[in-house]
Amino acid sequence: MEHLPRGAGVVARGLAPGLLRPVALLARRRGLVLLVAGDGRAALAVKAGLHLPDRRQSQGLLPFLIARRAAPGRLILSMATHGGQRSAARARRLRPDCLFLSPLFPTQSHPGAPALDALRWAVLARGLTLPCMALGGVTPARFGAVPRCAAGVAAIGGLATPVARLPQ
Repeated sequence: MEHLPRGAGVVARGLAPGLLRPVALLARRRGLVLLVAGDGRAALAVKAGLHLPDRRQSQGLLPFLIARRAAPGRLILSMATHGGQRSAARARRLRPDCLFLSPLFPTQSHPGAPALDALRWAVLARGLTLPCMALGGVTPARFGAVPRCAAGVAAIGGLATPVARLPQ
């Protein structure tokens, strides 16, 4: 997290319960947006946003949605999607702030998963009518191939290079 610019987002996925609070404090101190993956109650406990996986159940979604409705603009909700009709319908129902549409490129974290490619990714993103983050195989070398309609980029490991070295 030390190389991320202020305002960048971090999704905490699979952290041991005792690590979430220190990560939240570090993110807050560095001016980062923290999203907790799949656990709305844990997100509320550390005053973070919630990230919903596409193919896994999430806990504590209802309490998070109630708190989000009570304080508009305070709690961020994001969702993963792989472009299917079920994901699109879920996004229309839950109205997240953004979607992580993947995989754009082949990725090491999901070997063998078919990539969407830039054209198909862009068509799907435009059809979703929400800001879409490009995820999957994103590296500094591939920035030029990310569709211009992407609201941003996200990576699991492909952006481990310090941000100061990324192409401008």
